[in-house]
Amino acid sequence: MMHRKTALACAAAALTFPLLASAQLTGNVALTSNYKFRGQDQDVIGNNGYAKTRAVKPAIQGGFDYAFGESGFYVGNWNSSVNWLSGNSIESDIYGGYKFKAGPMDLDFGALTYIYPGNSRGNTTELYGAATFTDEVIGAFTLKYSHTVSKDYFNYAGNKDGSDLKGRNTGYLNLAYTKEIVPKVTLKAAVGYTRLSSDIRSLGYKSYVDYNVGAAYDFGNGLSLAGSVQGGNKKNAFLLTSDPGLDFGFGPVGAQTYSVNKARFIVTLTKTL
Repeated sequence: MMHRKTALACAAAALTFPLLASAQLTGNVALTSNYKFRGQDQDVIGNNGYAKTRAVKPAIQGGFDYAFGESGFYVGNWNSSVNWLSGNSIESDIYGGYKFKAGPMDLDFGALTYIYPGNSRGNTTELYGAATFTDEVIGAFTLKYSHTVSKDYFNYAGNKDGSDLKGRNTGYLNLAYTKEIVPKVTLKAAVGYTRLSSDIRSLGYKSYVDYNVGAAYDFGNGLSLAGSVQGGNKKNAFLLTSDPGLDFGFGPVGAQTYSVNKARFIVTLTKTL
């Protein structure tokens, strides 16, 4: 019996070692002047409890990806400082999937969970699928669709607050383009469409389009600097109070609002490890 266990252990080690030897672990860390997700600001709460309106709201970000050799399977984690949920200051994304080639296309299917430690009302899980076509002359195009399978979508519906409204079946479609236009300089552009669930839209929010246009410079050794304009339309559907003004008994005077979909120029310094 002892000899059989030893033989099995040796066989398992022999099978596992090639996978570990060919596995790839990569990491990244970044500092950005502002963090937007699908065109929307992720740092919105000011010291007085009302929305911030500053153009520069730095965030530190980073994560890792682990690819299981030539199998196509991968897992990863990405994190960023945020400030849009009370009691929470971190977004932690955990994901895994499978990549493979299909003719001229690179396909990618997986699942991703957004976790907000300290306030689970923002937790959201999506399934995604993406297809990338790359041509040396015209560049690379990636079409990706993400579908919400959790009950809520970033606390928009408030299901965890007992509202019985759901964000499930919210969908996000994104088309991204990249092309090296001159040595070390890459043009990057993307447009996305968020189709909110009917429950979320019943609260007055609207499905909207976001955009991201800019360029990145590669310094070498994994260091790059990117600048882009990011934002979204339907700004009036995503207003936050930045200054409540004064209330003399007949309504607030001087109240001010701002939209998280407001366009911003964002600079990001990234180091790939």
